[in-house]
Amino acid sequence: MHAHGQPWARLLLIGALLMLARASVAAQSQIAIITSPDGPQLTLDQTTVRNVYLKKIFVDGQGRRLTPVNLPSSAPLREAFSRAVLHMDGVQLQDYWDQQYFQGVSPPYVLGSPDAVVRFVATTPGAIGYVASCQVDASVRVAFTITLPAHAADDLPACPEHPAP
Repeated sequence: MHAHGQPWARLLLIGALLMLARASVAAQSQIAIITSPDGPQLTLDQTTVRNVYLKKIFVDGQGRRLTPVNLPSSAPLREAFSRAVLHMDGVQLQDYWDQQYFQGVSPPYVLGSPDAVVRFVATTPGAIGYVASCQVDASVRVAFTITLPAHAADDLPACPEHPAP
């Protein structure tokens, strides 16, 4: 009986490990849209976030200024966010902001890293940012997540196995 049970135990273990690997990949292929815990008084969905990032919406329901923040243009997550949420690539965005500049509208602030985005959003009323789901901590609120197609997630850096608390 023991000899027959052992192969099943191995299969169960392999299955459990595959499920964990898939969960890790899923967290890596999700973009979390984050706000401060007392985030904007605004229903955040993909369309609203697009309008905030394109500076078509400037304030929330209480008149509080909204402050979207970006990762550097070289960050793969920014490219994935731009394609998934803004429906533009880097060249299209540059053209958009070139046009907006002449109307007195500046693009969102750029912060150097996902950690900087989390820290800024956590401490800035009205701030909205995005990071990989595995980079979220308790200092921010996840408004919603966007699951990227598998091919889009291939270029993203791997999430740490055990994120810092």
